[in-house]
Amino acid sequence: MEACENYQKQSYRNRCRILTANGVEALNVPVVHEGGTFSLPIKEIKLEYSTPWVLRTERAIESAYYSSPFFIYYKDELFEILDSHPATLWELNRRLIDFFCRKIGIAPTIKETTSFIAAVEGSCSSSTVSEEHVPSAADLREVIHPKRPNTIMRDLGLERPYWQVFRDKYGFVPGLSIMDLLFNEGPESICWLR
Repeated sequence: MEACENYQKQSYRNRCRILTANGVEALNVPVVHEGGTFSLPIKEIKLEYSTPWVLRTERAIESAYYSSPFFIYYKDELFEILDSHPATLWELNRRLIDFFCRKIGIAPTIKETTSFIAAVEGSCSSSTVSEEHVPSAADLREVIHPKRPNTIMRDLGLERPYWQVFRDKYGFVPGLSIMDLLFNEGPESICWLR
């Protein structure tokens, strides 16, 4: 996991998408914009708590998923992470990744980079990083981006629906946060991922 890159604004590093009664909504985590924020390493990006974004985020999640079959089983622990007010974006993201992986039943070995590894010159977003740095590692940092359509699952022939709260209104909506899958499928999330 790239731990030494500079913060990338307008990326999924501080946002996710959920499905609400009004359609897809982006949840954004505000960061402190210090001088040169975009030249700071991702691990140093502080979270901004001067606005009540945690409460608004929890209300949006609850409104979207209250009637989902498994929300009640996971909400307290998820909200506990948000309510703990982690100091940095990196800490919040790691805690959320650990939470969702644990609840879904995935036990990945996540290794953080110790120095920045630049993409191979002339590479596209899914090219291979130089083998001298990380053998056979794919550079996937820019493959999924909120400003571009995400067709990866469809392109791979892997896109398939699961039950969603507002399916009658919107049909199946792909490309949402992993919380959508967990709250709607619960322990069966791992089966859908396989």
